[in-house]
Order: sequence, then structure tokens, then C-alpha cells
Amino acid sequence: MCRRGHARALSFSAHPCTLARMKVLRWLLLLFIVVPALEIYLLIKVGGLIGAWPTLLLVMLSAVLGVLLIRVQGFLAWRRTSASLARGQLPALDLLEGGMVLLGGILLLIPGFATDIVGLLCLIPTLRRSGARWLLSRLVLVPVNKGPGSPSGESQRTIEGDFSREEDRPPRS
Repeated sequence: MCRRGHARALSFSAHPCTLARMKVLRWLLLLFIVVPALEIYLLIKVGGLIGAWPTLLLVMLSAVLGVLLIRVQGFLAWRRTSASLARGQLPALDLLEGGMVLLGGILLLIPGFATDIVGLLCLIPTLRRSGARWLLSRLVLVPVNKGPGSPSGESQRTIEGDFSREEDRPPRS
């Protein structure tokens, strides 16, 4: 059995766990091979256009900008999350925005122009909120309390009965 609980199949068809692992391997290939190759290509092209030192300064400036923006935007996201919790609301959107701020700051710290562009997009408040709303709409949310007033409209099944604790019962003879 694999981690997801699927039994191993003795057929020639692709196993669900194998397919999931292949998907992860594709993303890792993209992350560790394609992105650095793209970054190197862009650094060489930009360095050829404006020179090596200005390119190096741009990369260092983006890292400093990333640190500053992650501090400011991260603090604001933390305040919004705390305010939502204080009002008794679920801060799902604020938490997603905070995660996008963190991702944007990390991408700005990575040397290169492609990751800097994506990082800056994550740090622009209107784009970040739109992205967080889009992600939230794609997530599957399961209601915890299903009652008469729940969004799903289902009523909770109630089982009636009597109970008693063992220590409340008289001792058996």
C-alpha cells in the first residue's frame, strides 16, 4: 500500500500513487531545472544589454526591496489576520494573503529577474487579494457544523437517548 491508502494493483495500468508521484516529479523538474536555466538566460541577456555591474546592482536591489516589502506587507497582513480573529471571523483570505507576501518576499530574495517579477506581483496588494480570492475559490471547504442554518441547507441528524456514567451507577453485587 502507498501512503494514500491505495492497494497495489497487479495490472499494467498506472497506479494512482505513481501518477501523483510523477506529477510531483514534474513540478520538481520545473522548479530545479527550468527556473534556474531561465534565470541564467535572463541574467546573461540583461547583463549583455546594460552591463555586468548594473545587472548585479539590480539583483541586489531586488533582494533589499524584498526584505523591506516582506516586513511592511507581512506586518499589515498580520494585523488584518489578528483583526479578523478579534471580530470572530475566519481569516482565510488574510492568511492566504500573508502566505503570498511570504512567497513574494522569498522570490525577491532569489537572484534572478523572472522570480523577481513573480515576487513583485505577489506583493502588489490588489493583485495579491485577487490571487488569494482565486485560490480560496479553488479550495474545497467542508463545513464543520451542519445545522438548519448551514450554507449547505442540510440539517444535523440528532440521535436521542439516555446515558449515565459508570461512576454514577450503583455498584453491582
